[in-house]
Amino acid sequence: MLSSESRRVAGILLVVFPTVLYGGISLLMFLLDRNSRYMENPLRQNLFRAGHAHAGVLLVLSLVALRYVDEANLSEGWKRYVRASIPSAAIFLPAAFFFSVLSPHATEPNGFIYLAYAGAVVLALGLLALGAGLLRNSRA
Repeated sequence: MLSSESRRVAGILLVVFPTVLYGGISLLMFLLDRNSRYMENPLRQNLFRAGHAHAGVLLVLSLVALRYVDEANLSEGWKRYVRASIPSAAIFLPAAFFFSVLSPHATEPNGFIYLAYAGAVVLALGLLALGAGLLRNSRA
């Protein structure tokens, strides 16, 4: 059974999830619009696709993790961190990919790409904490 905190985060994630759908429609429109410059920049295409994919996958992972966080043998502070870290990574990583090539003429990512490293660290810590808490609980 989910705690009220986990249910609240899950509700927020489900309300936010349509933004990922909107992003997918936007990418589709870029592909179908013959006047769009999107297809002229392979780097931008790849990073936009990566951003969209990471957003969707990490939001789903966030929902799955919420199912387990309340069963983990973690302090309340670590549970709060886990509940926030995975959805935060779903913001940091896509933001890094999208904002690093906002210019249609970008030939390399700008400094925003470093948000990806921050997102990866936040995500890894949250997943490690959750995994450790579940392993500690399995021994109890």
